Amino acid sequence: MRLNLREIIEIPGASLPFECELETDGLSFPSVVGYSAAPRAVGRVFNEAGVLRLEGTLTADMVCVCDRCGAEFESVKETVLDAVIVEEDTGVNPELFILDGDEIDLDEILSTLFILDMETKFLCREDCKGLCDRCGKNLNLGPCGCRKQLDPRFAVLEQLLDKDPNGE
Repeated sequence: MRLNLREIIEIPGASLPFECELETDGLSFPSVVGYSAAPRAVGRVFNEAGVLRLEGTLTADMVCVCDRCGAEFESVKETVLDAVIVEEDTGVNPELFILDGDEIDLDEILSTLFILDMETKFLCREDCKGLCDRCGKNLNLGPCGCRKQLDPRFAVLEQLLDKDPNGE
């Protein structure tokens, strides 16, 4: 979506609201299975003493796969939008977005901010216990039947403990 900023470029204090849905085509992540609905952005672009700023929020309802236990879960990701828009590329700051005439590509800015804010690890819950490394059981559902593996350096001591106290 292109947003024309002509009416606020030269007027400090002026603002232009926006509300849109973001296409999910370029928003694929390894742990995101899909989106329950298109990510929705609400905000405004305003002229702050001659500097154009974009602010708002982007909310995405996602279906994810837990990186520890592999279970699917629903997650709501809310990204705070904050960007500076400049007339020309100075090459100094990669976090600046460039005006194209009097317009901005709102989809590009929103997608970039969303991607940069995405988590690196997706967990179904903060205290996810993951899977047993021996049998693969989901430990969030309860303990598995595996016997805890001892450090191989203590194998000799374990043999002493397994002997019958009567020496048999």
